[in-house]
Amino acid sequence: VRRHQEVHVVMGNEACDLDSTVSALALAYFLAKTSPAPKAAFIPVLNIPRAEFALRTETTFLLGEQGIPAASLIFRDEIDLEGLHRAGLLSLTLVDHHVLPGADAALEEAVVEVLDHRPLERDRAPGCQVTAEPVGSCATLVTERIAQGPPGVLDRPMAALLHGEDGRPSLSPIRGGRLTTDGPRLSPPGTILLDCVNLSPAAGKVTPRDVACVSLLEARFPELPARDTIFEALQAAKFDVSGLTTEQMLRKDLKVLSGDELLLAISAIYVDLETFLHRPGLLQDLDAFCQAQGYAGLVAMMISFNERNEPSRQLAVYSRCETLRSVVCQALEEAPAPSLHLQPLPSPWSCVSTYAQGNALASRKKVLPVLRAAL
Repeated sequence: VRRHQEVHVVMGNEACDLDSTVSALALAYFLAKTSPAPKAAFIPVLNIPRAEFALRTETTFLLGEQGIPAASLIFRDEIDLEGLHRAGLLSLTLVDHHVLPGADAALEEAVVEVLDHRPLERDRAPGCQVTAEPVGSCATLVTERIAQGPPGVLDRPMAALLHGEDGRPSLSPIRGGRLTTDGPRLSPPGTILLDCVNLSPAAGKVTPRDVACVSLLEARFPELPARDTIFEALQAAKFDVSGLTTEQMLRKDLKVLSGDELLLAISAIYVDLETFLHRPGLLQDLDAFCQAQGYAGLVAMMISFNERNEPSRQLAVYSRCETLRSVVCQALEEAPAPSLHLQPLPSPWSCVSTYAQGNALASRKKVLPVLRAAL
């Protein structure tokens, strides 16, 4: 702000999972490499406080394996986006989401581009470039964008950024918009594999475009690690919740919906329902978590995979407000698109409703619009 330098921020969603992180970093690099406005600083921002980063176990694993220090990353609590916007210096690109939360409503005017892989829930201003395609991973859209860019951008150094190659220098988009050779090396192929469950059709996420992007990068850079090796390592890291408290499990992969002056938390939980319900002091932890954050209720979606990478999902709906819990449960039970095929399960507490989800292909991304409409 003091130098009156324009800042173009690329930012993922509040869950800040591997897809959001890699998409923001890779697209910021691409924009820095190809932008006609070289005076701007292109800054990827991870949309969580730095203190939350340790809970993103698959992301910290990938960065740690490649020797990428967290100190090279910029987090939401380390940049004053509102101040930059007030000074007229901010342009904002959203990846892996397209709706800013209410607290960020003032930043809507700064949004110049959106890349997302979920259906649009609102229109954008005519000057905003929007790419919203039903692919399995936002990193697929970023990879397509880079591959369609000027010749030479997707070169070996870019591949090191996109995938990561041990022992090689790599490019960083972080240092004030200048490209350096000591920054992050990331893996959209790995991200696509994780998001699309190793490209398994049984998981119901992969699309032909996801497969095409992974194949393109493997064809251009055959030295990249094998798919199974990448997926198994990232999946193990993602589902490793050993040592986490219940509060940390709830915060690990969290999204929040707002409506009628209330907030509803939706957490993805990487253990089965029985294991979750038997955590010592669970009800007290749910109470404390929602009270501390001002959430009126919580929907927890449990997810696990069998040896054939077929998903299994269960739901727990918690609220001390019986009316809200009934509204949420009714919306989930009666959802037509997608139908969740819920079967009620016994719950140890009246304030927690539990279900087996027969339609295991209905991921949280597909359930969020149902809950948003109910609020």
